[in-house]
Amino acid sequence: MGDTTERIGVLGGTFDPVHIGHLVAAADARAGLKLDRVLLVVAGDPWQKRTQVVASAADRLALVELAVEGIDGLEASSIEVERDGASVTADTLEELTAPGRELFLLLGADAVSNMSTWKRLDDTRSLATVVVVERAGEHAEPPGDGWCVEHLTIPRLDVSSTEIRDRLAHDRPIDGLVAPEVVRAIRERGLYTDPR
Repeated sequence: MGDTTERIGVLGGTFDPVHIGHLVAAADARAGLKLDRVLLVVAGDPWQKRTQVVASAADRLALVELAVEGIDGLEASSIEVERDGASVTADTLEELTAPGRELFLLLGADAVSNMSTWKRLDDTRSLATVVVVERAGEHAEPPGDGWCVEHLTIPRLDVSSTEIRDRLAHDRPIDGLVAPEVVRAIRERGLYTDPR
């Protein structure tokens, strides 16, 4: 019968907005870890960044859906947008848990360094393998013992959602930093035009 375990990567974030750095990380993780698919999970209520999020959850989800269109094995996930209350990683992983499925939580080194502040951190440990996605010179380990951890090095792309919002607010181009469909949708929806 063979191994029928589905290997799923989970890349969460505010994606405010999604950019090529997110897509490269997801695609590299899928290839490097032989994942069947990678879910880009849009935070519905990112409780640690509530005061910083600019676009609505619906807009951010729509942009991620456009960004992953046509990229094999990458999918937008609305699981946290549809859930009431704060976006908590353990809740999401529990909801994605199913027989014959193995979960890989994809985190940048900065997110791993911040894990000690998470809600339900101890519950997260048994739900997924933590994949620390590191760019050149970065390294991080989850806090405490008992984690199943993998490390994945990806190219350093110096692009951030903050920089993209700043460029848009000052009427500078974002072409090449963001998928063309996303650029179009940002303009059509009038997103990120106020300096912030």
